[in-house]
Amino acid sequence: MPPPSDIVKVAIEWPGAFPKLMEIDQKKPLASIIREVCDGWSLTNPENYALQYADNTNFYITEKNRNEIKNGAILRLAASPTQTAQGLHERIQSSSMDAKLEALKDLANHSRDITFAQEFINLDGISLLTQMVESGSERYQKLQKIMKPCFGDMLSFTLTAFVELMDHGIVSWDTFSVAFIKKIASYVNKSATDVSVLQRSLAILESMVLNSYDLYQKVAQEITIGQLMPHLQGSDADIQTYTIAVINALFLKAPDDKRQLDLEGNVGAFSCSQTEIANILAQKQLRSIILTHVIRGTRTIQTEMAHQLYVLQVLTFNLLEDRMMTKMDPQDQSQRDIIFELRRIAFDADLEPTNSGSIEKRKSMYTRDYKKLGFINHVNPAMDFTETPPGMLALDNMLYFAKHHQDAYIRIVLENSSREDKHECPFGRSSIELTKMLCEILKVGELPSETCNEFHPMFFTHDRSFEEFFCICIQLLNKTWKEMRATSEDFNKVMQVVKEQITRALTTKPNSLDQFKSKLQNLSYTEILKIRQSERMNQEDFQSRPILELREKIQPEILELVKQQRLNRLCEGTCFRKISSRRRQDKFWYCRLSPNHKVLHYGDQEESPQGEVPHESLQDKLPVADIKAIVTGKDCPHMKEKGALKQNKEVLELAFSILYDPDDALNFIAPDKHEYCVWTDGLNALLGKEMMSELTKNDLDTLLSMEMKLRLLDLENIKIPEAPPPIPKEPSNYDFVYDCN
Repeated sequence: MPPPSDIVKVAIEWPGAFPKLMEIDQKKPLASIIREVCDGWSLTNPENYALQYADNTNFYITEKNRNEIKNGAILRLAASPTQTAQGLHERIQSSSMDAKLEALKDLANHSRDITFAQEFINLDGISLLTQMVESGSERYQKLQKIMKPCFGDMLSFTLTAFVELMDHGIVSWDTFSVAFIKKIASYVNKSATDVSVLQRSLAILESMVLNSYDLYQKVAQEITIGQLMPHLQGSDADIQTYTIAVINALFLKAPDDKRQLDLEGNVGAFSCSQTEIANILAQKQLRSIILTHVIRGTRTIQTEMAHQLYVLQVLTFNLLEDRMMTKMDPQDQSQRDIIFELRRIAFDADLEPTNSGSIEKRKSMYTRDYKKLGFINHVNPAMDFTETPPGMLALDNMLYFAKHHQDAYIRIVLENSSREDKHECPFGRSSIELTKMLCEILKVGELPSETCNEFHPMFFTHDRSFEEFFCICIQLLNKTWKEMRATSEDFNKVMQVVKEQITRALTTKPNSLDQFKSKLQNLSYTEILKIRQSERMNQEDFQSRPILELREKIQPEILELVKQQRLNRLCEGTCFRKISSRRRQDKFWYCRLSPNHKVLHYGDQEESPQGEVPHESLQDKLPVADIKAIVTGKDCPHMKEKGALKQNKEVLELAFSILYDPDDALNFIAPDKHEYCVWTDGLNALLGKEMMSELTKNDLDTLLSMEMKLRLLDLENIKIPEAPPPIPKEPSNYDFVYDCN
């Protein structure tokens, strides 16, 4: 007979004694269990003791987390969190360097536990640590020369403990002094700082900037790009990741009205101006360092580095948002001069002296040339740039193309102006729509996602990568227009084909703009037609009435099959990541449905599991019968609590929650869109609701199409086997195999 579910069998250790096997009744108060353990070893004052896990975490067991104890767990009787916190609070102030170092090492280890952290913070431990950091370097300046390793370790453990304590979110970041910020910044600005000290210092600065605008302003006064760039050239991958994370944080928090690129600026402090930040990001030196030492370095790019590069890419492209949302002022002469410049470059040979001819004649000539340039409004082309997006960004791209790729620009304009009207590719209109399309593809103006790691190396190979991207794509558009033999009525069709060509080429992740251009050469209009035809054949849909009736008849059967697949996937379970303020410290939890579809089992995991996690090892349970509703996106409780950084489209699209009490919810952020669809479908199926996801629609269409084709085959007198045919034996030799290499 299995033991009651409230009884957990564990082993409990005590230094100097044999471990004790014990059955813990989860219904009994934890204090009673600790008293019973103390009595077994004749220990007095049981209130001074507590149970903790005897593993690398050493986390304390409390009334809140006691349900996480698993059968067979090894526990340890130890001093209570209050006693431990008081002891460490005294020990880290010891006059003995060795005792102080050992105490700080213990503090760094214990600080990961929120129970201990709360007790230590109650003793004003955070203030003590900041005082030690502020005065430590002066007090132990002489020690650095004679005991440098000891000093480095001491400071490293101090900063580690500080980071771990702050990660619990108990204390506000706004409470720290300028002296502390200056001290942390000094460790980053020094070239010979201990690696562990540098790593913790960068992590602290990132958290300060992200969690407080006031601290951002103070940090921005201390950090210069000149001191950050050498860290990107080093050999430590973690330091590189933290460095880019600090740059991203400063860039993200800088005022929006300062987001302008100034390529002539000097390397200097971030100050409070995003002008300098944007300038630094755009400078060839920093971009070249990231490209050479990170993207094209000898080490494989890890997940967190890929995420930081993605964030940097998004923030860089978001600099274009201001121009993208700026309408052209038809009365602004400087803006009108850009259009005049486009005309001058294209038709320089045809230009007459400014004062020659009548005003009417010049207007007529301008109107003719603007028509050749492909503007919709021939009389006043400025009106073409009043729609946002793409606003003035389209005009910027056109001018860049005309100046930096002048031969290609003149060739496209003159080539199209010499065609028949109905076959000309309007350069102006095409450029405006293409710029708008590229902004949509690159999601210009959207906040970076917390879960995305998709960056494009080619955008780090050029200082003006977006403009160069446009120049390649506008030439592609002109080429595709000719291949399609398009007329003005086909404009939207051409844009759809071009968008498909661009997105398909981007999915291959080209390493350079030249590689991107080569990929596009292979994706001609003919090739796109072949791809579309192949996809159409795979998704053929019959529309005749008898076929539709047959489809309607078998659809419930297929829908039930999809439902069972979703429930089976829920039974297998999925590992979800907990998103915290510091993304690098990934924490995982696993959730799965019981085989009888009556209970959801879930629990925390130390690391992302490989394969399924047995439901017996997941201590928390939620009966399906208790589920009240499934909510998604902005309706989720954890999305309402998120800050501006996490209130972005992609995270919202992956968020869902199970409401099982008026005030309780089980909150999820799916690892990807596929898992999101699987779980929301499965949970809705459990509640007897319709499965509404795009994945269900696609699966239903695919399975219906396959089933329809099978049923419509002429299979008279042909017996379809119930089981697959047996796999034939291996041949006696492989002499018939020809190696093409």
